[in-house]
Amino acid sequence: MDIIFVFIILILGIIFLYNFKSEISENNFKVLKYLFLYHLLFGFYFSFFIEAGDAVNYWKEAKALDYDSFLNSIKNGQGTAFMNAVNYYPANVLNLSYLSGTLLFTLIGFIGLTYFYINAIKLVPNNPQFLGINLFPLLFFLPNLHFWSCSIGKDTLMFTCIAFVMHGLLKPLKRLPLLILALTLTFFIRPHITLFLLLAFGIAYFSGKDISFLKRILFFIVLIGFAIIILPIVLKFTKIEEASLSSFDKFSVSKATVLSRATTNSALNISSYPFPLKIFTFLFRPFLFDVNSIPSLLSAIENFILLILSISIFRNKPISSFKNAPFVIQGVVYFLIIGTLAFSQSLGNLGIIVRMKNMFLPGFIIFIFWHFSYQKSKEI
Repeated sequence: MDIIFVFIILILGIIFLYNFKSEISENNFKVLKYLFLYHLLFGFYFSFFIEAGDAVNYWKEAKALDYDSFLNSIKNGQGTAFMNAVNYYPANVLNLSYLSGTLLFTLIGFIGLTYFYINAIKLVPNNPQFLGINLFPLLFFLPNLHFWSCSIGKDTLMFTCIAFVMHGLLKPLKRLPLLILALTLTFFIRPHITLFLLLAFGIAYFSGKDISFLKRILFFIVLIGFAIIILPIVLKFTKIEEASLSSFDKFSVSKATVLSRATTNSALNISSYPFPLKIFTFLFRPFLFDVNSIPSLLSAIENFILLILSISIFRNKPISSFKNAPFVIQGVVYFLIIGTLAFSQSLGNLGIIVRMKNMFLPGFIIFIFWHFSYQKSKEI
């Protein structure tokens, strides 16, 4: 059964990939095929070399579920309970192995990656360059973009759901089912991320260019209205007493203290960090001085590249680039800002930081593309 299922996953991936053949240039489609193979390599690596951690636990717990527990998780579960319910059918009913499960999530992650890739092509008009190097599609081959979007668990599903939201908002009425699916899944997996998305794109839609005033008001009211509705649920899920600065501060300090006590090399005592260092830690660590393994080395090199590009952006009129960006790109930047402000105050563990940051990394990359493309068009 496993061999058949792995074969089916590969065939489905190829069929999905060829759906975009007519939408993009031959060269971009060729790169997309390389991305598929590259992403599969990470999926197989995760299957054979990652034998502990959340991904393995999700699969084992789903295998151990009985039907009543599955129904209860569907009805009442959020977060980990909902993930166990999602994995119940393939892990328990079909009795698929960890390899098959990982490759299934690898396919889901590739679907998300493809939508980010297509969105970049549609939204960024010129090939962005830095020091004569073409940034597109090079940055789509950053290792962590693939590593954490092929594992069994929340990270892969969130990655793909965010891609769906971004893609759906380009044509919101036509792609409404995709938007509803994505926001529903994020709500059951990480409801606070749903809140971040609604706030970020609500603000972006209201301030976006080339959108009629009526549409801006309508979608702003809808998105912010949903954000207000789910706020009590988010506070309950995150165990924050009330929507006040003191409550958020208390939660952040408590969370940071717990994570800093973890008995791993990646634990950090960020509660003693000044605010700018917390921001730097979330966005650009592990850095070169944090290297203690091959994965941390790859992450450090990746973060060094992103830091150099970020410094270049900040030195060259970033506000102008942002103001002239399509509203969807503005939305992912707002999403990055909200997420950074929230998580940088509480995540005191480099391993968790790398995983959580992967939700924001594609939007960050697409804004990098946009900035250098926009500056190039101004020079021309």
